[in-house]
Amino acid sequence: MTSHTAPLTSFSTSGLSATSLSATDVEPLLKIMEKLRDPQTGCPWDKAQTFQTIVPFTLEEAYEVADTIERLAWDELPDELGDLLFQIVFYCQLGKEQGKFDFATVIEKISDKLTRRHPHVFGEQNPQIGDSAQGMKANWEAIKATEREQKAQQVAGETQAETVVSALDNIPRTQPALSRSIKIQQRVARVGFDWAELEPVVAKIHEEIDEVLHEVNQPEQDQAKVQSEMGDLLFAVVNLARHLKVDPEQALRQANLKFERRFRGVEQLASESGKSMQEHTLMELDAYWDQVKATETR
Repeated sequence: MTSHTAPLTSFSTSGLSATSLSATDVEPLLKIMEKLRDPQTGCPWDKAQTFQTIVPFTLEEAYEVADTIERLAWDELPDELGDLLFQIVFYCQLGKEQGKFDFATVIEKISDKLTRRHPHVFGEQNPQIGDSAQGMKANWEAIKATEREQKAQQVAGETQAETVVSALDNIPRTQPALSRSIKIQQRVARVGFDWAELEPVVAKIHEEIDEVLHEVNQPEQDQAKVQSEMGDLLFAVVNLARHLKVDPEQALRQANLKFERRFRGVEQLASESGKSMQEHTLMELDAYWDQVKATETR
């Protein structure tokens, strides 16, 4: 999603053709962003934006990148990645204007972080890491945990207060709920707060289902309690996905796509029958669903 196709095109054609640019030359893009924010000649929409107002667009662009990859639409991916990169450039321009940071600061931070978190590549090889991806990931998480502890100690020193370093520090609250659930569970599992077997994980799901139904069947239903119990149930299901090494966000996206595909098939069959969806009984629609499903499994 981008609202700047015309302004960007007109600016880029003035000696900044795509074929003449190096893959490492981001200066033209930074200049475009600077021009869009120019107080006198810039775009009114761009000039009105703040860090806070850009966040929804950033999330939208990230999801569009994920959707493009999931659809294997490789020819669309460079364009979508460009839209996402534009969001980063936008934040950097805002930071530069306010004297907080600029694009060079961002490059410096990520370069330092990647170097620091890959000592087996940029430093001496740690014999305990080995060559496995699992060993690398464990080392990565250990380094991140050390960084969180150092950051907490720094905050404590600045505030002269006791700071408890939590395994749950620095998990963004704005992260999608499913993704945040699995991140929370992964963090606590690393400090031993986890079931070693699958049986209690499944039993917890059944327990949470019973608690949901208990609230639903009350003479006077409390919707807040129903929602709370449903949250517990969803959290338990995410835990099962984690134990099965399934990404719940991706699994749910796939389930959404599957349902959408099959429902469109139901709509097609209903249309071919000469009756509207509303004129069918649920039993008839279920029969269409089974018919569509059968064609997928042949």
